[in-house]
Amino acid sequence: MRFLRHFIGLILAMTLWAPATGAPLDAYGGLPSIQQIEISPDGTRLAVVMSEGETRVIGIKTLPDGPMQAFGVGDVKIRDLDWVGSDDLIITTSRTGTIPGVISARDEHHMAYRLNLVTRDVKPLLSGSLSRSTTGSRMRDANTNMGASLNTLAGSPEVRMLNGKPTLFLRGITFPDRYGVLTIFEMDMKTNRPQLVEAGTVDTRGIVLGPDGKAFARSEYDDKTGRWTLRLRKGAAWIVSRSVEARNDRPYTLGLGRTGDSVIVAEPHETGTRFYEVTHEGWGAPLEIVDADNMVRDPATRLLIGHYALVGDESRYTFFDPADQAAWNAVRAAFKGDRVRRASWSYDRRKIVVLVDSVTEGPAYALVDVSTRQAMWLGGRYQRLAPEDIAPVKPVRFKAADGLSLTGYLHTPYGREARNLPLVVFPHGGPASRDTPGFDWWAQAMASRGYAVLQVNFRGSDGFGWDHLRAGFGEWGRKMQTDLSDGVRHLAAEGVIDPKRVCIVGASYGGYAALAGAALDTGVYRCAASVAGLSDLRRFVNWSKDRNGLSAFRYWTRFMGAEENRDRVLAEISPASHIEKISIPVLLVHGRDDTVVPLEQSQLMADALKKAGKPHELVVQKGEDHWLSRGDTRIQTLNAVVTFLETHNPPR
Repeated sequence: MRFLRHFIGLILAMTLWAPATGAPLDAYGGLPSIQQIEISPDGTRLAVVMSEGETRVIGIKTLPDGPMQAFGVGDVKIRDLDWVGSDDLIITTSRTGTIPGVISARDEHHMAYRLNLVTRDVKPLLSGSLSRSTTGSRMRDANTNMGASLNTLAGSPEVRMLNGKPTLFLRGITFPDRYGVLTIFEMDMKTNRPQLVEAGTVDTRGIVLGPDGKAFARSEYDDKTGRWTLRLRKGAAWIVSRSVEARNDRPYTLGLGRTGDSVIVAEPHETGTRFYEVTHEGWGAPLEIVDADNMVRDPATRLLIGHYALVGDESRYTFFDPADQAAWNAVRAAFKGDRVRRASWSYDRRKIVVLVDSVTEGPAYALVDVSTRQAMWLGGRYQRLAPEDIAPVKPVRFKAADGLSLTGYLHTPYGREARNLPLVVFPHGGPASRDTPGFDWWAQAMASRGYAVLQVNFRGSDGFGWDHLRAGFGEWGRKMQTDLSDGVRHLAAEGVIDPKRVCIVGASYGGYAALAGAALDTGVYRCAASVAGLSDLRRFVNWSKDRNGLSAFRYWTRFMGAEENRDRVLAEISPASHIEKISIPVLLVHGRDDTVVPLEQSQLMADALKKAGKPHELVVQKGEDHWLSRGDTRIQTLNAVVTFLETHNPPR
């Protein structure tokens, strides 16, 4: 291995492991050895989230060769890290539960904690009473009538420099009129108490802070009427900049623009998403940004300096300043042949932590010093995997039965000729998401057991333009499904796979696709494994409507092709309604803490299969959410799926 530094070993005693017989499944399915690395604003420290089994540790490494401090956090689900200066680290965590007397439904709640490296104290944020704001008389008056504030976050923490010092802002929820509203707080780092900056209304969906730390823009959405509104602050008033009916594809704000008096708005359009830089002077022409996945911002000012997109199979950063572009191009050139993503950078943008995804060695972190033009390896994400444990991945292109051009990725077992292989079709979730050519722990694990693994960016996938996304509307269980089996037929015609040895495995929407492969697109697969998948679409859309409102209901029914929740099409494309057509074994895996697709969906399917005498297995996971956030249940899922595959579709 080329990874020169593995400082995680200083804390967890981990070493690179290269067994002659191949890595065990838990080397793929366990939590990554390194989950995240954030560099401090001054570039002198690294905060590293490390794990071994369910044990997580936050390590603070002083650069270049200083000691490592370790802070054990147990099995807490860490979602993000943010530095406030060089001595305070904000840790965002989440857990599943209810809020008694406020929110009865179980949900995934995010909370923020402050770790001070001087005192080594860890304190929860948004847990105390509100302090009076100093941002204006309106907010000072409102502060006395805000009611209780939840200790949960309603968005990511935001740190920016104000008056020469780092300042932390948190998005929370207050109850001025018994209804929860989005609220912005500034944290007083001396007292650890929040100060109210801005409270929205019941329809507020986003608040953008200006360079002075005051609210500059606010977006609102009426779930019943489908009307979206953007307001800009002018003095003490909020002026409507634009108001449109957007029942399905509503615009959304993306933070400040290139200047402090502008805000970026993304507006869905028939030709793809358009990005506008909006000021009090108006909207103007859209920016020359095509299919951007993320905005790139100055870490200190939060002003827009570029954007990121996955163009085809290539990760591409575009910067407005030629000097910034040249610096990034130099970073990219240092890792020729690998995919490179920016993980974090110092405020002067001269020290950059990058995640390098090697086609032969998997993903690893490196630290690049732009000033000295030197790079230092920090450690691999999956340190128990050797090069011979990494399956080769190549793009595939084919046409669906109706002529639509489709793309995807094929994993093949390391060291084996890609001929007459057993196949696992592995559709992604979403469905408005996409597969990428990077390292996928689940696909890699199945390939390591002798299977070819096909990931298809079927119609309805995001990231390929509006036409490709729109082609999926109304195609659940129909062409979105046959796009997958068209991929099977393509690989069979090429001689890559044995069409008699094909199974389908998926999670979330991919879990639905697995069940639909068994019940709707029959004759293609020998077995089907669904993780947190949907089986009864009518029950699901009604549950989602009650939980998330009309906009969520409209989103799902447009993809499903339904007009309303009693539409017969929902039964027509529900796997649970076609149990009699299932002739292959089915595996169902679902977490009790799933707040995206309820456990009921797998239980309904299992009950129907049992009643019909169909071969099946149901694995219910205690304490697991929709995203397989726990290492033990990730491993449990992987073991169950691979055992199921090897039983019903042996690799040899």
